[in-house]
Amino acid sequence: MQVRTRFAPSPTGFLHIGGARTALFSWAYAKRHQGQFILRVEDTDVARSTPEAVQAILDGMHWLGLSYDEGPYYQMQRMEHYKTIIQKMLADGTAYLCYCSKEELDALREQQMQQGIKPRYDGRWRPEVDKHLPMPPAGVPPVVRFKNPDTGVVAWDDLVKGRIEIANAELDDLIIARADGTPTYNFCVVVDDWDMQISHVIRGDDHVNNTPRQINMLKALGANIPQYAHLSMILGDDGQKLSKRHGAVSVMQYDEEGYLPEAVLNYLARLGWSHGDEEVFSMQQFCEWFDLDHITPSAAQFNTEKLNWLNAHYIKACPMDKLMAETSKRLQPLNIYVEASSQLAAAIQLYRERANNLNQLAQDVAFFFAQPQPNSADVEKHITPEAISVMTTFVAKLSHLDWAVEAIHAVMNEVVTEQQIKFPKLAMPLRVMLTGGAQSPSIDQVMYILGREVAIQRINAYLS
Repeated sequence: MQVRTRFAPSPTGFLHIGGARTALFSWAYAKRHQGQFILRVEDTDVARSTPEAVQAILDGMHWLGLSYDEGPYYQMQRMEHYKTIIQKMLADGTAYLCYCSKEELDALREQQMQQGIKPRYDGRWRPEVDKHLPMPPAGVPPVVRFKNPDTGVVAWDDLVKGRIEIANAELDDLIIARADGTPTYNFCVVVDDWDMQISHVIRGDDHVNNTPRQINMLKALGANIPQYAHLSMILGDDGQKLSKRHGAVSVMQYDEEGYLPEAVLNYLARLGWSHGDEEVFSMQQFCEWFDLDHITPSAAQFNTEKLNWLNAHYIKACPMDKLMAETSKRLQPLNIYVEASSQLAAAIQLYRERANNLNQLAQDVAFFFAQPQPNSADVEKHITPEAISVMTTFVAKLSHLDWAVEAIHAVMNEVVTEQQIKFPKLAMPLRVMLTGGAQSPSIDQVMYILGREVAIQRINAYLS
């Protein structure tokens, strides 16, 4: 059997971390088995689905690099096909018309709850042998219900959770078409999985309750039953259900916050799945290793610290041309417009070891390309009359210096010896004058990258 997986988001919001992990696992499983990965947009919730949400999903998939072999398919473009199948089910007797009004169903539910019975449709319009049905009430448009088996069990061997069995008596006859004729979510999913020959459904465990109903409908249609793998939920750092404050935000927000897609993918791959003690790996390695046997059935826990660690790792390993493009883009909100250059590359190389995210990297190197705003506390502490005297001597030696890191460092040592001071007495005020603050990598390297003219100009601004 050819492996065909699908990612089927509803465009009622952004693509969040949970959805991205589902997409990643479905994509990787198809890649591992030389199969196909299908993107399907389940947009039947017309009231809540928006074009903006569709675009957010597509943008998120593109940023993560999760390319699909087919799609995107849109359920709203398949409405007539669904309706044709519903008419066939009515003709075959696997579905029927139900004329219950909302008031009747509300009253039934209230009565069942008072009696301590699980609320469910009681099948009053379900056609049975020797059962007399009332005349359809005038002016009441019917819904279409699936005639669920009323005996036996529906069971499947979940590839994550193990054997699951549900008694059919626990399932009522769900609505597959509303009174206005529009098919419902659960029915559209079944038809799509059938038509698209989906072999493996990998999705969140919030869909477990839908699975027995969908299996029964697939059987009624004479379709092959996919294998199901229901992924556990993701918890926040504090063990609570993942929310916006934990990271349940748009995948694209991770881009905005300075994360590399490689880091996000690597982190998502380890959320509920493992391959020995491997922590850092490429997507090629992940696809070669990925299986459903090593997905934990218990909830995974989001760890922002681990994500930041991975992001720092990928920044260190990132090709320079990509880092320059990302840094240039993130400098623009600071009104700094820098093209790729040897100076930008040198600045990034100096700071990339320190950065946990791309935004931090851009902020760290900004002073190379724009006059920094000095930290007043650092100015007060380090720009003293003694420091001004030392810096006056130092800057005078820079004009005709061979501009190289070694030569700059030699001059610094020379001034320290002449003035009979410790090295920080020169380096700290120099840092403040050049970078605006008291912390930086080796200040001789900073000076070299700034260039002679800018370095002298910034020092002189404090001496005038």
